Amino acid sequence: MSDINVVVLVGRLTRDSELKYTPSGLPICRFSIAVNRSKKQDDQWIDEPHYFDIEFYGKSAEGLSKYLFKGRQVAVQGELRQDRWEKDGQQRSKVVIVAGTIRPLGAPSQNSGEMGGRRYAADNIPSKIDSANNQMPIPPTIDEFTDDIPF
Repeated sequence: MSDINVVVLVGRLTRDSELKYTPSGLPICRFSIAVNRSKKQDDQWIDEPHYFDIEFYGKSAEGLSKYLFKGRQVAVQGELRQDRWEKDGQQRSKVVIVAGTIRPLGAPSQNSGEMGGRRYAADNIPSKIDSANNQMPIPPTIDEFTDDIPF
């Protein structure tokens, strides 16, 4: 049996997205989202926020980054990646969601232009950093079916 690594979240951006490029020129859009979980405490329901860091790669990330502002609701589908490193003799790790698809939800803000609920698929999703040249490999393109289905 093979392993499964799939994450689907709907949340709001906690800050504006940040667009950077790898040394090889691959665009990376980074942002964080908050997802609320309601739980009952005594006789009332309270929202408990959970925060997740998201990375989105490729030309779609470059185009989408200008529309991802703090407070914008998005749906994210992707996979978990655990980064590990050592700092000051201590082993550290962090889990990041590598997005394969991002769909902006809700009405766009006044300054963001028209986005609607268009779906953006990552062009390149790196799985590991090549330690020999410190660059991320570029896997095959993700196909996105964009035709409307008439049913």
